[in-house]
Amino acid sequence: GSHDTMTYCLDKRSAVSGNESKVVKFLNKCMPCIVHPIIMKWSTTQVLTVTEQLEAGVRYLDFRIAHKANDPSMNLYFVHMVYTTVTVQDTLLEVLRWLETHPQEVVILACRNFDGLTKRLHNHLVACIKEIFQCKLCPRNVMPTLRTMWQLGHQVIVSYEEDVELEKHCELWPAIPYWWGNKTSTRALIRYLERMKRRGRPGKFFVAGINLTENLGYILLHPFGSLKKMTLRSLPCLKIWIKQQYPGPKKECINIIAGDFIGNNDFVKDVIELNTKI
Repeated sequence: GSHDTMTYCLDKRSAVSGNESKVVKFLNKCMPCIVHPIIMKWSTTQVLTVTEQLEAGVRYLDFRIAHKANDPSMNLYFVHMVYTTVTVQDTLLEVLRWLETHPQEVVILACRNFDGLTKRLHNHLVACIKEIFQCKLCPRNVMPTLRTMWQLGHQVIVSYEEDVELEKHCELWPAIPYWWGNKTSTRALIRYLERMKRRGRPGKFFVAGINLTENLGYILLHPFGSLKKMTLRSLPCLKIWIKQQYPGPKKECINIIAGDFIGNNDFVKDVIELNTKI
């Protein structure tokens, strides 16, 4: 999986998301030449496009969806502090084109965040998803083994973090739990993930996030840093942790593993190779 999948196309000219704190919005308004480049450095979690991520082997896409404040159109974008240059509809069509040339591949689209989405916009988003993927959508009453999905022609599982919409559409799956450590150090993140494993794996899909998270204190201590530098330093230790994991139904088994900058350090290869342990 890729964490915050769409941040490779954040808009340098974008306003700060409506979900961000008043302090961040104020500082960005007062000192945009200083604050905006810092926001970009610490918001970008991926450099590969969605097609490149799929080609690399990513099968869980983390879509943080938003509607821009004061935008009269129905256009939806992705967001991580700032908005993306590409729309949700164009990205879904890009995923569809890739699936059409890879008929035995299955992807999970985790639709989350929904910053600024009204009931009308939720209806619009779900209608777009259903219109674009049609019979490729796997309904939640299907046990999604690969064999079953191949037989039925299903290639897409959409998890939707909005209960009202979920009840109305059998094509939408419940929100997939994401183990987010919210840690700035690799050791602390690994301790968090091990603690979550000891509690026992959820019965269905779930994600172990190996992504580090900056805070204001960390940014001030690393004025020339970036999320990419922070991530790349952590990868050797996280690589060891990944190789120690086991997939499967047992209590301490892992399901989906999602990270930042997934093209680095054989991350995808290491995760896929865990399947050989089954």
